[in-house]
Amino acid sequence: QVQLVESGGGVVQAGGSLRLACTLSGGFFRTYTLSWFRQAPVQEREFVAGIGKSTGKLEYTDTVKGRFTISRDDAKNTVYLHMTSLKPEDTAIYYCAARFSDTTDYRFGYGSWGSGTQVTVSS
Repeated sequence: QVQLVESGGGVVQAGGSLRLACTLSGGFFRTYTLSWFRQAPVQEREFVAGIGKSTGKLEYTDTVKGRFTISRDDAKNTVYLHMTSLKPEDTAIYYCAARFSDTTDYRFGYGSWGSGTQVTVSS
C-alpha cells in the first residue's frame, strides 16, 4: 500500500516562499509519476504541477508558471514543490499524488493521495 506524506506547509506573507515535500513509502518511487494538487475553500481540487519518472517531463498550471518549481529526489523517495512569489490566492490545502502512467494528461489518473498540508498566504 503506497503512502504519501506531505510536509512544509505554513503561514507566509505575500511575496514569500515555501518548499513543500512529499515522501512516498510502500512502493518503488522511481516507477511513479508525481504531482501536486491544491484545494481552496469552496473550490474544486486543481492540478498545480507534475513531474514524470523516466523522462522527467514537467507540467504546470498556468497560474503558477514562473513561480513554482517541482522536482524529485529518487534517492530520498521525495517530491518537492518550491513556491516563490506567493499570493493570497495560492492559499489552499496542497496534496501530492502518485500514478504509474507517464504519458497521459497529468491532471488525471491518480490512485494514491496524501492527506495534504495547509498553505496560507497573508496579504
